[in-house]
This record gives sequence, structure tokens and C-alpha cells, in this order.
Amino acid sequence: MNADKLMHKTLSPWILDNLNITVLLFNEALCLQYINPAGEMMFAASARNLNGQQAGDFIHCPERDLSAAFKHAVEMGRPFTEREISIYRLDGSEITVDCTVMPMTDAEHESGILVEFQQLDRQLRISREEHLISQHYATRDLIRGLAHEIKNPLGGLRGAAQLLEHELPDPSLKEYTQVIINEADRLQTLVNRMLGPNKLPQYTEVNIHQVLDRVRSLVQAEYAGQVKLVLDYDPSIPEFYGDADQLIQAILNIVRNAVRAAGEAGQVILRTRIQRQFTIGNSRHKLVAQIEIEDNGPGIAPNMLNKIFYPMMSDSEGGMGLGLTIAQSLINQHRGLIECCSKPGRTVFTVLLPLESPNG
Repeated sequence: MNADKLMHKTLSPWILDNLNITVLLFNEALCLQYINPAGEMMFAASARNLNGQQAGDFIHCPERDLSAAFKHAVEMGRPFTEREISIYRLDGSEITVDCTVMPMTDAEHESGILVEFQQLDRQLRISREEHLISQHYATRDLIRGLAHEIKNPLGGLRGAAQLLEHELPDPSLKEYTQVIINEADRLQTLVNRMLGPNKLPQYTEVNIHQVLDRVRSLVQAEYAGQVKLVLDYDPSIPEFYGDADQLIQAILNIVRNAVRAAGEAGQVILRTRIQRQFTIGNSRHKLVAQIEIEDNGPGIAPNMLNKIFYPMMSDSEGGMGLGLTIAQSLINQHRGLIECCSKPGRTVFTVLLPLESPNG
């Protein structure tokens, strides 16, 4: 089956390349002739590596022999759809998809099938991301309102304590006014920290691996020999416009948490990958840098997992729970997002950063 002829007969290559749905074209022998960028992302492999492979070589379904189903569709010329089936990717990860198979014949009467995979996990991820983004903005607006209501009386309280201090006849009584002033200052500092960064990013060209190397050196200096840091970089990630200092602060906050969670003799992995035609929330981007911070600690308690980006939420003793809130704010300012998944022995924070120019 001539893949180019069939693609031009059905859908233009431009449309196929920009679909969110995975599209695969197999010939009669079930050898892959074409896979679109969404499919490359879904299977975490390039078209160059997959083209020519048999369907059974890279599509593994524990619930049904899809290769046999594909062959039957070619022989009988009948389409079929399978809902909510599990697929194992080449890296061993499992995804849930809807699968639609459409038999096709080209002008030379050569047969084949067009396979569509609608990744359900992806829709769930987008929904979860939209919730995270709306959660962040709602929390930010609430904190700003509270900060305004707290700062005004704090300022008056502090000013009154200073005036009182000047009027006190007994110097020993100034100890009490100093307590009022110091506590007012402490609350002011806490409110400012809860508000997070108060300046916009200063965009320059940034190399994400230089940012991560800076974070690594800071962590190694702070936690010398306490944890093993493993680097797994994708060198193909291009430079992009961002604020290096803000990105260092955001990722450093996450890595510090990971190191503390892993504990002595633990391991933290800094992993980078590039994603194409990737959706963050409800915005689609041509290129996205994916930075994963993975630790092998005990994991985050399930009842905390949906709250970790709220301010003042922390499951570590003595923690104020502002590091992840600030990190999320900084990454949001770069039009990105931080996600988290956790189970005992493996917690992964994923930072997603669009690579397009913010002014583009």
C-alpha cells in the first residue's frame, strides 16, 4: 500500500500532523507505513524507529490480541472500535485508549488499515491540568484579598506600637512594644511570602540544562553526599526565552523537597524530554520542555496529593508549605505548569514549559 497516495486521498499530511489523535497506517502485512506526531508522542518513539515495524512489535495490549484483530479487519474489510483498552508502550508505561480500525484500499487495490488511538489518559490529564490552573488562580486571588485585609491593620498596629514606645516613661516597658513590632513584621513577611513572586519574568535565552546544572550544584552543596543525583538529559531541547533566576528558584524548591523525601542514601533523578504538539491546560504548543524530578522516597500521602500546591500545606515536620506554591507561580508566569504523581517508592514532579517565544 502506497502511504503517500492514501494520505493525499484521505487527509492532507498537514491535517494528520496536527491532529491530537494518534493515526497509524499499516499495509496488508501489518507493517507500519505512517505515524503522525501525536502517535510518536503516545508511543514515546520516533517515526523513523517505528516505520516498517509489525503492529505486534510495538502495540502490546494485555486484554486482546490486537494484531489478530487488525489482520481480521484487513481480510474481512470490516471496521471495528474497541473502547477503554490498555496499551503498554515501549518504555513499559500503561495508557488507556479508544481504538478505531478502518480498512482501506488504494487505487492499485492494495489493502491496509487506518488505526486511530484516542488517548483517554490525555483527556484526563488536560482536565486535571485545567483544574490545577484554575485552582492556582483562585488561590492567588484569595491570598491577595486576604493580604490586603491583613496588611492594613498590621501597618496600623505597628505604627501605634512605635508611637507608644516613644511615649512610655519606663524604658523597661519598651520590651513589650518591641514584641508587638517584631510580631507585626513577622506576619508581614509571612504574608509577602504567601503572595509569592511580585515581578514579571525578565526574558532572555535560557538553556534548561544549565538551569538544572545550577540547581544540582546548589543542592549538592546544601546536602553534601546525602542523596544520589542522576541526570537523564535530552540534548535536543533547544534554548528558549525565560527568566533563568526564576526557573532556578522554582526547580530548586522541587528538588529540595525531593532530596528531603528521598532521605540518606536515596536517589533523585533529573530527567528532560521534549514533547511536540503538546497541550497544557487548554493551550496547545508546538514544542514543550518536560522536566521530571523523580525521587524514590516514601511518596506523598493520598489525602495530600491534591493539596500540595496550596499555601501552608506540608506533610513534612516544620515545613511551611510555600515552596511548591511559589514554584507553581513562577512556572505559571512562564505559561507552564507543574504536575505531580506519587506512590510509595516513586514520586515524580513534572514541569512543563512551552518553548515558543512569549511574544510569538
